[in-house]
Amino acid sequence: MDIKQIQELIKFVSRSGVNEVSLEQENFKITIKTNQAPVYVNAAVPSASTQVVMTPPAPVTSPAQAAPAAAAAPATEDTSKYITIKSPMIGTFYRSASPEKPSFVNVGDEIGTGKVVCIIEAMKLFNEIESEVSGRIVKILVDNASPVEYDQPLFLVEPI
Repeated sequence: MDIKQIQELIKFVSRSGVNEVSLEQENFKITIKTNQAPVYVNAAVPSASTQVVMTPPAPVTSPAQAAPAAAAAPATEDTSKYITIKSPMIGTFYRSASPEKPSFVNVGDEIGTGKVVCIIEAMKLFNEIESEVSGRIVKILVDNASPVEYDQPLFLVEPI
């Protein structure tokens, strides 16, 4: 099983509402656990003529969660001239290698291709994320030690 398959499995588990998944192959074993409340499903073994379709539960949004998104919508700025550096995986975003060390990049810093801009921790592995573009950091879109999703915007870069 390669890293892409593991990332897809993590994405699937997080969307499905399942609390824990274990997968075991010849020389490989993985267990993925979420912090979601467990969902209990009682199911009988279907006969050959019966078809079972399972759908994940819909996400619950409270009015308190929806309000900040609505308030932020009018304050949009023109970001079309910027390049977005996106997360290549699901994990936890870190701006520096450790709390005592300085951030890899700050707003206003110039970066080049191959420059480490952050670390994303996934399954106890710390992955250095390198820039694929050259430019100047205009905005950091994620707070330090925050969870990030696959393809989530992390930085806005003004090309030089």
